[in-house]
Amino acid sequence: MPLIHERTFRVRQYECDAYGHVNHANYLRYMQETAFDASAAAGYDFDWYTAAGYNWLVRESDITYQRPLAYGDSVTVKTWVADFHRVRSRRMYELRHTASGELVAEASTDWVYLHTATLRPATVPQEMRQAFFPEGPPETEPRRDRFPTPPPPPPQAYTCRRQVEWRDLDTVGHVNNANYLVYLEDCGVQAVHHFGWPMSRMLEAGLGIVARRYRIEYKQSALLDDDLLVTTWVADVRRATAVRHYTITRASDQALIVRAYALWVWVDLHTGQPIRIPADFLASFDGHVVENGRA
Repeated sequence: MPLIHERTFRVRQYECDAYGHVNHANYLRYMQETAFDASAAAGYDFDWYTAAGYNWLVRESDITYQRPLAYGDSVTVKTWVADFHRVRSRRMYELRHTASGELVAEASTDWVYLHTATLRPATVPQEMRQAFFPEGPPETEPRRDRFPTPPPPPPQAYTCRRQVEWRDLDTVGHVNNANYLVYLEDCGVQAVHHFGWPMSRMLEAGLGIVARRYRIEYKQSALLDDDLLVTTWVADVRRATAVRHYTITRASDQALIVRAYALWVWVDLHTGQPIRIPADFLASFDGHVVENGRA
């Protein structure tokens, strides 16, 4: 059995969006804080990593949202290590509404163990593996699926620019992994506005779009003052859902920083229930949607 760690957070008002729900990125922040606590509980706190000259960097985040959290709720995050590979480790999470025990979200993060000075991958030491699996490693490990290859962008893919600001950085001097989700979400909102559906129009129509799942692969780190291009397009449109794909590249050299996709659900804002995507909404996005695998 792996070491299991839990931490409870009370939802703050500033963590909520205009829908009154906890913003999607804040779930990643809850997960990250709980992971740090779990590592410290196993004997590997920030001081240990600083002295040893090693660190963990998130390679991929995958989160599925089951129900929204609101101001005043408390959420309990349960986390454990699922596996260790030579230089990587996968950590699993369950987030539950503290009062009811209802599942709020489930997630995983794939971490890479690095030399802090060189940022090159390092072999995870055996004693660290034993600390997180005191009774021995599991006989079976959860399957690792490769990040899927997205369809090519259609002619009307939307791109916005974002310069990395001081507030976006973490203590390592890189853009924090949760802040990339903020970049993605902001670009999605801008794209919908660009095609004639600003948030004000959707609110008037009683229409909302909420994320069911985000999967984000971090390819390189973005640094202070980097000029980023965030590009997005839509594919796999169904009755009430669609997939929005994203890439983040550095403008100076076109290096791929992040690729991601989100499964979006259209909902009635009054009932919170999924609804069919309105025909006039879809008609507005001609050239922005990949259909049947073709742009």
